[in-house]
Amino acid sequence: MIRLHASTKAKIKAPYQAAVPEPDLDEALRLVMELMAIPGLSGDEAAVAAFITERLREAGAPASAIRTDQAHRRTPLAGNTGNLVLRLPGTTRGPRRLLMAHMDTVPVCRGSQPTLSNGFVRSADPTTGVGADDRAGVAVVLSAALAILRNKLPHAPLTFFWPIQEEIGLYGARFADLALLGNPRLAFNWDGGSLDRVTIGATGGYRMQIDIEGLASHAGVCPEQGVSAIAIAGLAIGELQREGWHGDVRNGKRRGTSNIGVIAGGEATNVVTDRVQLRAEARSHDPAFRQRIIKAFETAFGRAAKEVKSALGRRGKVTFEGRLDYEAFRLADDEPCVAAAEAALRSIGVEPFRSVSNGGLDANWMTARGIPTVTLGCGQLEAHTISERLDVRAFQGACRVALRLALGTA
Repeated sequence: MIRLHASTKAKIKAPYQAAVPEPDLDEALRLVMELMAIPGLSGDEAAVAAFITERLREAGAPASAIRTDQAHRRTPLAGNTGNLVLRLPGTTRGPRRLLMAHMDTVPVCRGSQPTLSNGFVRSADPTTGVGADDRAGVAVVLSAALAILRNKLPHAPLTFFWPIQEEIGLYGARFADLALLGNPRLAFNWDGGSLDRVTIGATGGYRMQIDIEGLASHAGVCPEQGVSAIAIAGLAIGELQREGWHGDVRNGKRRGTSNIGVIAGGEATNVVTDRVQLRAEARSHDPAFRQRIIKAFETAFGRAAKEVKSALGRRGKVTFEGRLDYEAFRLADDEPCVAAAEAALRSIGVEPFRSVSNGGLDANWMTARGIPTVTLGCGQLEAHTISERLDVRAFQGACRVALRLALGTA
């Protein structure tokens, strides 16, 4: 049982008079607290999917309406479950609507202990994030589904979609079995930010694996006979930093970002390291400029490999492997899902503002695969950090918005 501070309880139970159905906000808060406490990093979402499924079945969803696809068998990281889908036939006429939020969290949220105080949920363990990204979104979508199932609310055809492995490459959306989704015409994704944020576009992202092969030698007896893979990496990184190709990348009006996030190599200080592997990324809303960033990486590492050589003139070798994780997109100003999202926010007294994200979203792949998808916030703050917290009032506002979008009542 979640016990609320009296002041917080009074706030979330403030009466609201409306002619449209409202979700159970107390239950929604309990749901998100329970969901944030469930371990579920990318590739390990089975327990989260089981929790959602159990709640749906308790609310009366037929087993045949709940499906899991095989997306996890196509992802680079072998997972323990696929995407979870609840598909309901309409009781009224209208285009199918889809509500979605990804199930996985990032490693900093491992060990989350959700605790509510003064209108915010944080982890009681100060070394962990709370997992509001994106268990808050999961709870928003689940709350809408439960309200409709329990109260037998009239609705057009609906799909509720909880994808996997968003945090490591948007793989759930990328490899989703579209046939299970039922050809939705309006799609809404909850994944971070303030309640009034309506995200209509996002950047494109490219990942690189850089393998450097040097030549081992004894670092004390004959270091000159070796070729240090670490030295090659260091020279290349230094050039990228000096020339403005690492971090916040700007060239005139063109913008992008890049990051070397992982570097591994070496086993002993008395050996000239012969192998190093780096993992990096480049992002930009402009595909051509993103390619410029990638080319700068290739040039810097290639130049460094030529510069470092042994006393006998031997050099190292650099190999690049890369893949486009997701392409940039921007929805049209008059896209129906955008208009519907903004109308739903205004219906609860919130004035929306449009945003374009510098991070990837499941909406990137949904839109690329023919399902234009707008992304909404649900109160997550400082995601991917130990300072992460959930604004309860914003979260519960998002639950109200989600139910209105599901029912088409805004």
